[in-house]
Amino acid sequence: MRKTRYLLIAFFVIIAIIAGLMAQIITQLPDVGSIDSYLPSEATIIYSDDNEILSKIHEEENRQVVPLSKISPYLIKAVISTEDRNFYFHHGIDFGRTIRAAGKNILTGRIVEGGSTITQQLARNLFLTKKKSFFRKAAEAILAMQIERRFSKEEILELYLNQIYWGHNSYGIESAAYLYFGKEAGELDLAEASLLAGMIEAPELLSPYKNFELSKKRQKKVLINMIKYGGVSIEEAKAAFAKELVLFPDRVKRKGQIAPYFVSHVVQYLSDKYGAEMVYKGGLKVYTTLSASMEKAAEETIKKFVTEEGSKYNFSQAALLSIDPRNGYIKAMVGGADFYKSQFNRAVQSRRPPGSSFKPFVYAAAVEKGYSPGTILSDKKTTFQVFPNKWNPEGTWTPYNFDKKFHGNVTMRHALEQSLNIPSIKLLEQVGIDSAINMARRMGIKGEMEYALALTLGVYDVTLMEMTSSYGVFANNGIRVEPIAILKVVSRDGVILEENKPQETQVMDKNTAYVMVDMMKGVLQRGTGFKGKIGREAAAKTGTTEQFRDAWFIGFVPQNVTGVWVGNDDNRSMKGVAEVSVCPRLWKDYMQKALANEPEIKFPRPEGMVKVQICRDSGLRPSPNCPSNRLIWVDFLKNDVPMSQCHIHGGKVEEEGEEETTPPEWLQEEEKIE
Repeated sequence: MRKTRYLLIAFFVIIAIIAGLMAQIITQLPDVGSIDSYLPSEATIIYSDDNEILSKIHEEENRQVVPLSKISPYLIKAVISTEDRNFYFHHGIDFGRTIRAAGKNILTGRIVEGGSTITQQLARNLFLTKKKSFFRKAAEAILAMQIERRFSKEEILELYLNQIYWGHNSYGIESAAYLYFGKEAGELDLAEASLLAGMIEAPELLSPYKNFELSKKRQKKVLINMIKYGGVSIEEAKAAFAKELVLFPDRVKRKGQIAPYFVSHVVQYLSDKYGAEMVYKGGLKVYTTLSASMEKAAEETIKKFVTEEGSKYNFSQAALLSIDPRNGYIKAMVGGADFYKSQFNRAVQSRRPPGSSFKPFVYAAAVEKGYSPGTILSDKKTTFQVFPNKWNPEGTWTPYNFDKKFHGNVTMRHALEQSLNIPSIKLLEQVGIDSAINMARRMGIKGEMEYALALTLGVYDVTLMEMTSSYGVFANNGIRVEPIAILKVVSRDGVILEENKPQETQVMDKNTAYVMVDMMKGVLQRGTGFKGKIGREAAAKTGTTEQFRDAWFIGFVPQNVTGVWVGNDDNRSMKGVAEVSVCPRLWKDYMQKALANEPEIKFPRPEGMVKVQICRDSGLRPSPNCPSNRLIWVDFLKNDVPMSQCHIHGGKVEEEGEEETTPPEWLQEEEKIE
């Protein structure tokens, strides 16, 4: 009798202790109601213009949340059959499974079966640590029951599938489906779903990227469970197991992503505007203007030229920017030779002198003031008066052309085609420095430009973005459109946070733009950019800076303007004439790939333009004695058409000279070197 009394007392004491402990545990538990407002960390996805995923931006957890309705039924059945086959029948704890698992574990002396339900796993993932203890198991059970009372089975399952870890920093089924199979969670078939469901137990160990045979062995177990509990036939399971699994080629082991410089540019903008936490955890959907195919072509071209020709011409870096001038959409951006060695974006961050690629701004200002392609400019040795300084106390400047020669009187068109310095400086002097600066500003140049005649030689720093988008004005009939990288940003709730439309401004008369296009076509046809011919109507300008530190090439067709820069970060000089030997060919290589599937578009001639034949040497109507190879057809504004005949050739017929398409002598020599 006394023994029974002691046993009862001991029993009630134990019950009281357990009750006290449980009460203490309950008071320390978080409120499961917080799940209502719970927003898991979710990756921001950046898309190309055709909705190809460029990058997923995240911190610790790479996750995209999807509703249960967008998850494959095969995956749902596979998970329930394997992780919690009584999911729809218990209230948070499967007591039978818990007791059965405990018995097996005791008999084997190790953990061979887990007893946690899906709801318990969810509670652990949301509220608890993974440290094994009595407190954690008790808290897990209590929280699971509270969750079951508050949420439906569908809500619990949706939370669970979006929360759990699937290996390689991938959280949630949507992220896992993309990581392993390159598809959305709703597109998973039975074979793929069963493999993923089998990984939940040990994601890293069972990853098909690490242990394919082990993951297949686990998949077989999942399929057997599905035959028993998941409504899958033996034939379906056998077919799923036998199916060859094609893992996504853009897997976690791949070093990089497409368009890393562009993605970095976009992320910087988003972080500045919305904050880093929103970008890395907020699950934004960012739709960009980038063309995946053009970007791949750009990256291939830059890699090819830096690798194959960098040592020959002594350059280690290159950048390329490609824009649709009609709407400002950035289609390709490569900011350097290797993003993983240097994240510095030379397409938007680097400020370098543009050299002679600045000259078109001066020539455009001249055309706007009534100068024509046939206007005669003097190319003779000239000493200019400039502002004196400590390096030049006399205040004099005697510049030279690239070839160190003087060519006498030349047409404005010829001076631009051959990038002659002296006529260009004299043109700036005549037009006015203010007019040239104003033109450059209107077209999009934002950097410092000092009041000096050296302006026409491009001695002041600009970005490749400024130069490329500015040339878009020529291609777009005098209309400037601000560059656009992002079309739309959407929140995780589907709210449009921003939407960018083209912003157009007519900054130049369309006739002026067309005259410039016509002159710049000559740069490719017979000028310094002749190696950049792409087999369709295009226009361009080359640029080289002092001591060959920088080489530029900006060229365009009506639907695309692309700028290229080549050089060294430490300002080391390059070898050879990189302006004409590398940049035009680099531009050509990219443009032919980028435009391969696009029809040729001609530059539209505005009303009021007249095509007139002139003598290249005088810029006037041809006389009967002008050699045929000196005659060219040029577009003029009606009021600027020359009326006089050429006086240079007089009554004497000169000997036949070089063909019109033959490049100048110094370029021919460079071609021989190659």
